Amino acid sequence: MMVRPGQWLGVLGAGQLGRMFCQAAQSMGYRVMVLDPEESSPTAAIADAHILATFDDQDALSELAANCLAVTTEFENVPAQSLEILARRIQVAPGASAVELVQDRCVEKAFIEALGVPVAPHHAVRELADLKQAPETLFPGILKVARLGYDGKGQTRVSSKLQAVEAFKAADNVPCVLEAQLSLKAELSVVLARDMQGQSRVFPVARNVHHEGILSVTHVDGQISALTEAATKAAIEIAEGLGYHGVLCVEFFVLHDGSLLVNEIAPRPHNSGHFTMNACATSQFEQQARVMAGLPLGDTRLLSPVVMLNLLGDVWLNEDDEITEPDWQALLALPGTALHLYGKAEARRGRKMGHVNITAPSMSKAVEVANEVVALFDLPVPVTLYTP
Repeated sequence: MMVRPGQWLGVLGAGQLGRMFCQAAQSMGYRVMVLDPEESSPTAAIADAHILATFDDQDALSELAANCLAVTTEFENVPAQSLEILARRIQVAPGASAVELVQDRCVEKAFIEALGVPVAPHHAVRELADLKQAPETLFPGILKVARLGYDGKGQTRVSSKLQAVEAFKAADNVPCVLEAQLSLKAELSVVLARDMQGQSRVFPVARNVHHEGILSVTHVDGQISALTEAATKAAIEIAEGLGYHGVLCVEFFVLHDGSLLVNEIAPRPHNSGHFTMNACATSQFEQQARVMAGLPLGDTRLLSPVVMLNLLGDVWLNEDDEITEPDWQALLALPGTALHLYGKAEARRGRKMGHVNITAPSMSKAVEVANEVVALFDLPVPVTLYTP
């Protein structure tokens, strides 16, 4: 089935990922309808129509299905049952089964292991008794809530079983996964798109640097190595194992011995894929629209080396937490810079407000300019050269 320009595409969720999907779809001639319970949001501000309702509202789902020929999601915690209901009438990408699987870290890790793809040593903690059986080799570790955690939220570092018990109780005894705290050489991610016929297109592997649990820097040079090939292969295997349709990100840990472990799966476009908006022939958001519309997948070639820097609300706030407008003129005077703001009304510390892509003829030049941006906005992580 092909959705023609001028027809409607739908999206569940109205944050910045939905906004950037909406912009990409509209640039291709589609109209976009968003379903979200927030009256004011980044996506609703620019969508052609907004259904103001919860994600499980039956009337709202019926209205979405009556107007749209295909629907996607912009975050992973949409109720899987809502996707099942929509799929009875229209095309849904990603499907309910894939989304439901990755909503639970314990189930997700078991699925990845069953595919023969390595993950970090871990132990499922469904109840307090499970912690008593946790291997001592997992300490020091990180106790992560199994559901609804993101950007470092819902995670507690624990050095002993006693601390893990205290952290589990502090999390209201919700299911968790205890994961060994590993010494990492690097963190990588692979963003890919898989269409309804099972064909995949993979973007170049990205290297990521986090600060306080939030992605700070991504850089991509397009170089191919045994490590990037292994990450790409594992990501495709995961997408195929899920029977996935849409845009998917797989995050990886690289250990000091060079081994590669899957950290987690994101069933949607990803923060680390924002570099595609300026550095690739097709962005991750255009790919999302192409899959939904039944169009051929776009070219994922890297057109130039690129560094992506996240802009959090801290950039807007001074030491007294007073809002001051960042110096956009100084930023955009730097060569190769492209600014993407998310249309959020309020700047808060740790809140993702936008990002900057810096493209250049060489990675060394992109890093040089990126560090000028780091200095300009007092960003927390300097950019360094790295080849995976």
